[in-house]
Amino acid sequence: MSTFKAPKGTYDLLPPVSATYLAVRDAIAAPLKNSGYGYIETPGFENVELFARGVGESTDIVTKEMYTLTTKGGDELALRPEGTASVLRAALEANLHKVGNLPVKLWYSGSYYRYERPQKGRYRHFSQVGAEAIGAEDPALDAEMIILADQAYRSLGLRNFRILLNSLGDKECRPVYREALQSFLRGLDLDEETVRRAEINPLRVLDDKRPDVQKQLVGAPVLRDYLCDGCKAYHEEVRALITAAGVVFEDDEKLVRGLDYYTRTTFEFVHDGLGSQSAVGGGGRYDGLSEMIGGPALPSVGWALGVDRTVLALEAEGVVLDIPAATSVYAVPLGEEARRVLFAKVVELRKAGVATDFSFTGRGLKSAMKNAHRTGARYVIIAGERDLAEGQVQIKDMESGEQEPAALDTVVAELQRRLG
Repeated sequence: MSTFKAPKGTYDLLPPVSATYLAVRDAIAAPLKNSGYGYIETPGFENVELFARGVGESTDIVTKEMYTLTTKGGDELALRPEGTASVLRAALEANLHKVGNLPVKLWYSGSYYRYERPQKGRYRHFSQVGAEAIGAEDPALDAEMIILADQAYRSLGLRNFRILLNSLGDKECRPVYREALQSFLRGLDLDEETVRRAEINPLRVLDDKRPDVQKQLVGAPVLRDYLCDGCKAYHEEVRALITAAGVVFEDDEKLVRGLDYYTRTTFEFVHDGLGSQSAVGGGGRYDGLSEMIGGPALPSVGWALGVDRTVLALEAEGVVLDIPAATSVYAVPLGEEARRVLFAKVVELRKAGVATDFSFTGRGLKSAMKNAHRTGARYVIIAGERDLAEGQVQIKDMESGEQEPAALDTVVAELQRRLG
């Protein structure tokens, strides 16, 4: 046994479970690829200040959960705790907003890191697929984002998730609400850290999950009562477009999400089968983030969906994904000459696009057939000295159990025909 183990709060993805994670990533990405989103990949670490400015210095992510490090050269870096700030930084650095039509539509997939108390559905290392549409202020774009996420979840077979929707206003109306909320919060019995948070960003307090805090928030001012006419009209248009697309959602006036950069549209996907860690994904509009990190005004919207929690949601609903076997053909040689001949056929089959594996280490027939069964191969090709002398191999159908000879020089074409 190895001396080392995976760090606390992390996990290893291993076959066959890893196939489910890959299938979930592919399913989430599929609607994005079909809607004009191009793939982007950013470094696993960034300048600390990028997240301090973008995510928000009052958030738990920045104050408590970031993994930070100082390089030998004195640079302060952080493992990325979320994807949006990194993607926007990369897009600005490459001047993608100047290259073509706006919005710049990007999608990404990767690992993210937060120092949290490990529990089911909450890890210190987790996987997300995300999408960002940068440089356009259009309620249809917000609606597209929500519809694409809904489409991805439904394509996986998920049904018992809910979409929560809210508007956080903009720079015109949110300051008025902020003042009203701060005035309300100053009258509560809050701990010192929460009081400090209320002064920096009072909306963060609404996101506090502690029951004693939530109890005191009853009767707090509601943002929808403070929305300006522009934000009201924008939000109603988003709601109308989503409804017209047949996507069901719930208005949630308390929804603020855990990041400071959101404006106007904000949404969350929750699954009630996951207990306290019910959020499986979410996002919203972040019109001021580009300016926060030193870029031009670029109104944008995006989301991130958790691969880990989506897998847990599938398990909660009893959904088993139909994942095809990784191997279609398995080759079993009996003897050294057969080993060389069948290995050449394996190479030929792979070049022809047939997923093929080989019985290595000279296993006996019984052991090799057990291994072939484990791979999920539909067909097994077997050859011994007598078969080779007659210029043929044996093809065994693992579903029917039938076995019949095939000419060695036509076996590749024959297997391609059978596999369709």
